Amino acid sequence: MLRFPFAVLGIHSDNGSEFINHHLLRWCTENEITFTRGRPNHSNDQAHIEQKNWTRVRRHVGYYRYDTPRELDLLNQLWPIAAELTNLFTPQQKLVKKTRSGAKVTKTYDTATTPAARLSRDHPDILDPADRADLEQRLAQANPAQQRRDIDLIQRNLLELARRRGTVLKAAKRNHVYLSRAKITRTKRDESTNQPKRAS
Repeated sequence: MLRFPFAVLGIHSDNGSEFINHHLLRWCTENEITFTRGRPNHSNDQAHIEQKNWTRVRRHVGYYRYDTPRELDLLNQLWPIAAELTNLFTPQQKLVKKTRSGAKVTKTYDTATTPAARLSRDHPDILDPADRADLEQRLAQANPAQQRRDIDLIQRNLLELARRRGTVLKAAKRNHVYLSRAKITRTKRDESTNQPKRAS
């Protein structure tokens, strides 16, 4: 049973050394997978991945650096749960078309559907019977409420480990005055800047 319900034909990676190395190239060559890379300082070369940095990574683990064995173990527990929750139970919309009228751009989206339902509905020929049966079994057995509780527990553990290292700093938001609804009082101008009054 493959981890992906369809064959991987190509990999388009970033140009960092964590991706561009002999091990990944050898693995792609052995499995007959096309391997390409993005150009330096051209984030649009992998725009579909870059847009997931917030929704798939930062929303789950924040911006802290996790590099200890315990943190790696927690991250390895988190990603499969988060992926299953997203693919099975999180509806997403796809852009159907864009129309421009002068300076106004109107975007049209399809009906929000989970990736699993979209795969079964729009690409039924890609799934083989074994993967289809596995997908249906996961849908029947998965508990999204428990998955969210598991993710929350892992996130709290990661945050506690980061706090122990002293890397968690609570920075004030730039618009904290606006959010606190505090009135901005004008400072009194210096008397020397006031215009002299005319004598009566």
